[in-house]
Amino acid sequence: MDRMDGFTKRIALAMAGRKSPWGSGDSNGGGGDEPRETPDTGPSSDGEPPAKGRVGGPRNPWLPPGGGNDTGKPGPRRSASIEDIFKNRGPEGPRRAGGGGGGNFRLPERRGGKSWFPIGIALIVGVLLFVTMVHQIAPREQGVVTTFGKYTNTLNSGLHITAPWPFQQVEVTDVTSIRSEKIPEGNEQKLILTGDQNLVDLSYVIRWNIKDLKQYMFQLAEPEETVREVAEAAMRASVAEQTLDATFSGAGRAEIEQGVRARMQALLDAYRAGIAVQGIEIERTDPPERVVEAFKDVSAAQQDADAELNRARAYAQQVLAQAEGDAASFDKIYEEYRMAPEVTRRRLYYETMESVLAKTDKTIVETDGVQTYLPLPEVQRRQRAPAASAAAAPATGDQ
Repeated sequence: MDRMDGFTKRIALAMAGRKSPWGSGDSNGGGGDEPRETPDTGPSSDGEPPAKGRVGGPRNPWLPPGGGNDTGKPGPRRSASIEDIFKNRGPEGPRRAGGGGGGNFRLPERRGGKSWFPIGIALIVGVLLFVTMVHQIAPREQGVVTTFGKYTNTLNSGLHITAPWPFQQVEVTDVTSIRSEKIPEGNEQKLILTGDQNLVDLSYVIRWNIKDLKQYMFQLAEPEETVREVAEAAMRASVAEQTLDATFSGAGRAEIEQGVRARMQALLDAYRAGIAVQGIEIERTDPPERVVEAFKDVSAAQQDADAELNRARAYAQQVLAQAEGDAASFDKIYEEYRMAPEVTRRRLYYETMESVLAKTDKTIVETDGVQTYLPLPEVQRRQRAPAASAAAAPATGDQ
C-alpha cells in the first residue's frame, strides 16, 4: 500500500506542470484555467497528499465546494450524477444552500461603485418631512399647532406650512358639524323629580358643536363627558320647576327645553369649555314603569273631566250669548218706544197675539153678523191623521 501511495503521489507531481481539466480542488475553491503552482511541503505523516503544491485549474465537479475541512483533508467526493451536479444551479449561477431564489439579490450600484442606499434614506426622510410640514385644512375644520406639546396657534381652512415633526404637530378637528348626545343611552330609564313631587321617565337629545377649539382641547380633560353631566344637571333643575301635567304637555316641554339650553350654555361658558349648545329635544316623557296602569286610569278620568268641563263652558257661553242678544234687542225696542210710545205699544201687542194664537186651534169671533172663520188647515190635518194611522197598522202587523 505504501508503494501504491507513493506511486500515486509521483504521478500527481509529474502532472503538476500540465493543464488539468479538473484542477486540484484546493481549499480556496480555485478554478482558473492557467495552472498555478505552489511550493510543495512534502507528504504528511499520515501519507495524505499535501494541502499545498497543487496546480490550479477548473473546479472538479466531483469535489465538494471549499475543497475540504480546516485540517487540509479533502472532504467527501461529490456524486458523479449530472442531475446532482446541476440540481443547485440556475441560469444566474450556483445557488446558495437554503437561500432560495432570492439569496443572490443585490441592489444596483451607481457609477463609481457607490450604493443607492443613502439616496433612498434621504428620499424617505424628505417625504416624511413634507408630510409633517404641509397641512391642508378643510372648510369645516380647524387645526391646533403645538410646539413640543405647548399650544402655539390655530389654523383655519386652507394650506399651511409648519415646522416638521417632532418640533411642531398639528391636530385637525371638525368644528362645524353638529354633534349629538342622547341621554340616557338605549332604552334605560331616567327618572327625574317634578315640582309637584312626582317622578317622570324622561329621554332627551343634546345637539352641540365646537366654538373655540383651543379651549375645547386644552381646558377640559373629557369635553364630551362634561357635556353629558352638565346636561343632566340642567335638565333636573328645569323639570323641578314644572308640574307633572306641564311636563307631559307640549308647552311645558318647550319651556323645559329652553331652560335646559340656557343653563347648559351658562355653565359651559363658566368652565371655558369652548362648546356651543345648539338645542335640546325631549323625545319621551312617560311615567315610571311600576305605575303605568294607574297613571293610564288617572289620565282617562282626567280626560273625561276635561271633556265635561268643556261642554259646560260651551253651554254657558251659548246661554250668555243669547242673553246678551235679548238684552240688545230690548234696548233697541226701548229706544223706539221712547220716540213713539203708542205705536210701539200696539206693535208689541199685535206681535205677541200673533205668536200666541198661531199655536192654538180655536177661532175667536167678537161681534154678531160676522162669518165664522173656516179653519181649513185644521180640517186637512184631521183628514190626514186617519190615513197615516191606517198606513202604520200593516207595518206593525208584519213585525
